Amino acid sequence: MKTRSQTTPKPLKTVALAPRPDSPKRRPRPMPKPAGKGDPRAPKKPPTAFFYFMEDFRKTYKQENPSVKSMQEIGKACGEKWNTMSFEEKVKYYDIATEKRAEFEKAMIEYNKKKESGEMSEESD
Repeated sequence: MKTRSQTTPKPLKTVALAPRPDSPKRRPRPMPKPAGKGDPRAPKKPPTAFFYFMEDFRKTYKQENPSVKSMQEIGKACGEKWNTMSFEEKVKYYDIATEKRAEFEKAMIEYNKKKESGEMSEESD
């Protein structure tokens, strides 16, 4: 008599099943709704302190390194400089950003008042 290890296994009879229609893999994903551009008349958000610093840094960096043309390299150098700066050096840029942010908030209040009163909808493009 042969033992189980001495016999060759018989191939399994498998039946291919059709994919189920309610299978989660087959369900189409709902298309994301396109993000609206919003109102083009709305005030634009002001840049952060880092972006004000970047403006100044780019000018000086390009003068000191005229051979560097890549924005990626300039951006990396700018980020490294920003991270190594002390808070006292950054205060100048934070002040500018705070002023611009205050102006933006005032403009948003004005914009929202006009929007609520219906003045915006009466205007035609």
